[in-house]
Amino acid sequence: MAQATANGITIEYEVQGSGEPLLLAMGLGGQLVDWPQAFVDLLADAGFRVIRFDNRDVGLSSKSAGAAPDVMALYAKSIAGEPVEAPYSLSTMAADAVGLLDALAIPAAHIAGASMGGMIVQMMAIEHPD
Repeated sequence: MAQATANGITIEYEVQGSGEPLLLAMGLGGQLVDWPQAFVDLLADAGFRVIRFDNRDVGLSSKSAGAAPDVMALYAKSIAGEPVEAPYSLSTMAADAVGLLDALAIPAAHIAGASMGGMIVQMMAIEHPD
């Protein structure tokens, strides 16, 4: 594993294989190691350079200052229609992933995500189509 500085934070990442880059974004609270190794091996064997990373506040990537938010309380506020303040957004997390690709000198990549990681890569496609 390795670390890169991107979007003002440190991102833990791992690269396996060679060929066309494929960035995998994991879901809420999941680490890069949560991608099954057999799955990553298949992708690498198929000719992809697989890049997995820990999102901010997860695993070995940078952590936000202060106490962790009470996710259930925030969820309850959201369901009740109350405004919810968060220290960062999906757009920020998409910019983190793009920043990682930039730090690795990768101008474009295939992208895929699981759960919230799917929302992150959708934001990447919307806000960073190049």
